Amino acid sequence: MTTPTNTAGAWHEQPGALSRFVGDLIAGEVAHLRPGGAALAARPWPHDLSLDEDGLGLDSLERLSVASALNEALHLHESGIEDLLLARRRFGEWLEIAHTGLRQSDARLSFRTSGSSGTPKACAHALATLEQEADCLGMMLGGARRLLVAVPAHHIYGFLFTVLLPSRLGVADVIDVRRTTPQALQHMMSAGDLVISHPAHWSLMAKHASTIPAGVVGVTSTAPCDDALARSLEKHGLQRLLQVYGSSETAGVGWREQAGAPYCLLPFWSFDQADGSRLLRATPQGSVHAHDLQDRLEWLADGRFNLRSRRDEAVQVGGINVFPARIRQLLLEHPEVADAAVRLMSAGEGSRLKAFVVPASGTDREALRSDLERATQTRLSAVERPKAWAFGDSLPVNDQGKLCDWPLATNAAGAMRT
Repeated sequence: MTTPTNTAGAWHEQPGALSRFVGDLIAGEVAHLRPGGAALAARPWPHDLSLDEDGLGLDSLERLSVASALNEALHLHESGIEDLLLARRRFGEWLEIAHTGLRQSDARLSFRTSGSSGTPKACAHALATLEQEADCLGMMLGGARRLLVAVPAHHIYGFLFTVLLPSRLGVADVIDVRRTTPQALQHMMSAGDLVISHPAHWSLMAKHASTIPAGVVGVTSTAPCDDALARSLEKHGLQRLLQVYGSSETAGVGWREQAGAPYCLLPFWSFDQADGSRLLRATPQGSVHAHDLQDRLEWLADGRFNLRSRRDEAVQVGGINVFPARIRQLLLEHPEVADAAVRLMSAGEGSRLKAFVVPASGTDREALRSDLERATQTRLSAVERPKAWAFGDSLPVNDQGKLCDWPLATNAAGAMRT
């Protein structure tokens, strides 16, 4: 069991923080278990809300999966309290179990990757290093009156900015705006608001909100923010847009405020001179840890960097390494393919590759499918060929606007075939 941190200022003691985290985790896990299914009731949930069929509607297997995810995220096994989750059936009871476990051991948390480049995985982080980052962010974003948040609290970006950051800023009002239209959000915002969002959501704001009130500051992460979008938000009146680069594996790494400008490293990171594919992080305890980069960076003489391409990640099909990025590139060569994604099937679907294709406007999808099957048969080996195809108007994304998995049986356009 790890030594508990001082709970006087612990994140799980802050009003509403643990409820947001656990609620978002439950909702996210259920959405993964029920692709295409109805969303759970809007939060905040009452503490007496049942998790079973007469409340959230979780069956026994779903409860087991959600309990496992919560245990993984909060490391409840380190306090030996995780088994109580399956014995309790109400949301408030789960909050009490999580709170009790964290009071005994809260030194580490785990956050899952989005799975945008492969199977999602859990990434463990020391709470002390996350707090180190939150302290730095607090100095960069001081002066906020309210936080308007469009990201889930159980992902690492949401945890840093909507759970740890508010106490650093002295902000009590943390308002979920994920179910607020851009037009309504425009009228809700006022000077002193800090909006925590992601590029897909900011794009909707730029498209549908006529103006942004003066004195509103924004933050964006999870994916690169297009320079044109950043400039558009500035024209709409956004006072400042902090763009944060990082990942579930590393947490925040760098930042910038000007469209097209290089990124600056956060002060506890440094470039590994011996290995250009790694960064070094200095921890609050004085140790230094190396981290592999998920992207290729172009380093400038002044220590800043530009983002380049993502590193290709191989997956195994029949014991052979294949590269989904290479196969995606082949699909994009077809003149009637506007966009595409290729990934390994999930564990319950099979062990081959699947492809999601966004056809160009007016394209006959059945004819395009036949063309792509012929192209992959002649240009790819058997293990590289997608064995399931989906077609839709846009690539599937999660609540952070990042590419996510799609089920074999159906998709948003109802155009799935295997």
